Amino acid sequence: MSRYILVDAISQFRMRYVVEVPDDCEKPTEEGLYPCTPEQYAMDTVTCEEAKEFTQEHLGETIVSTREVTLEEAIAQYRKDEPTLGEAWSDDGIIKNAITPIGHSEQEKMKEEEAMWEEVNKNAHHI
Repeated sequence: MSRYILVDAISQFRMRYVVEVPDDCEKPTEEGLYPCTPEQYAMDTVTCEEAKEFTQEHLGETIVSTREVTLEEAIAQYRKDEPTLGEAWSDDGIIKNAITPIGHSEQEKMKEEEAMWEEVNKNAHHI
């Protein structure tokens, strides 16, 4: 009988932003604005989530906790965490799309999908 381990992880990204800074941020001419350094202005823009993403790099996963679960508990957890898909998908759909089977390689799957998209794009240019 198969055993299932639920792994909680934090996925980390290094995000990079380039923020245009007003010339007068250190001595604002507009009433109600507080003086700040160009660096502070840029950091505030990012902190307030008003900056466009420039680039990002995935730094990996940090495991927070693990615990053994039954297949039924895993399905119930999925439905709790993802209520929209959890309601739409059957148990088999959740198992097929969200639970990692023995021998599965997400990297291999991604390579196959990339090759498929390259083929589709190549054929689309011939139309």
